[in-house]
Amino acid sequence: MPRREVGTTYRVMAAIARPVVRLLFRRDWAGVEHIPADGGFIAAVNHNSYIDPLAYGYFQYATGRPPRFFAKQGLFTGVFGRLMHAMKHIPVARGGAGALAALEAAATAVRAGEGVVFYPEGTLTRDPEMWPMRGRTGVARVALETGCPVIPVAQWGANLLMPPYGKMGKVFPRRTHHVLVGPPVDLSRFDGRQPTPEVCREATDDIMAAIASLLGEIRGLPAPTAPRERRTAEGTEDVRASTA
Repeated sequence: MPRREVGTTYRVMAAIARPVVRLLFRRDWAGVEHIPADGGFIAAVNHNSYIDPLAYGYFQYATGRPPRFFAKQGLFTGVFGRLMHAMKHIPVARGGAGALAALEAAATAVRAGEGVVFYPEGTLTRDPEMWPMRGRTGVARVALETGCPVIPVAQWGANLLMPPYGKMGKVFPRRTHHVLVGPPVDLSRFDGRQPTPEVCREATDDIMAAIASLLGEIRGLPAPTAPRERRTAEGTEDVRASTA
């Protein structure tokens, strides 16, 4: 795909990141044809390692659609934060007006034709079997309000080098970073409906089910029928969400 104008900072950072990713990983990419050549879209991706944004970012950049990450606000500080802003990534403040402003910024980016990357889980998976957890509903809200396609993406392999909440392992032998992209999630059943919390919850569950199914293809395992979610009460363990 043709390289889009991304700005000097993004090109420089990509040039630095490319050899690092190639050193760390072999690559196995499939479904690249589902990344839209033009127009705004959301890439909804599972998150299982602190370094998978680097590996996934390399993938999407290589398709000609530079990723604009919907990322936690804590990353947007100091020199690194200035670089994040220069690359037009989107800071996310949890809760209240800050969260709404972040979602509006994501919607604006999509309407401008950008490929915005959401990690719908909002954090690294805590599922002991490494499946995606139940997603937060912001991804569906932006999709339903803009009408943009949601492209489900599963990735696997960065977690073998650096497990979630774990330490970096030995670089060699290199792991393979698998990326499997699926066709846009069919959200047509929500056409004409207001993006209420209930509607956004249903749409998000559809998105996460598509991601989990793709991850099952990569791993050669059946995806769970219900995602895991954390209870909010302190000290409770992760539980499987109801399918209702």
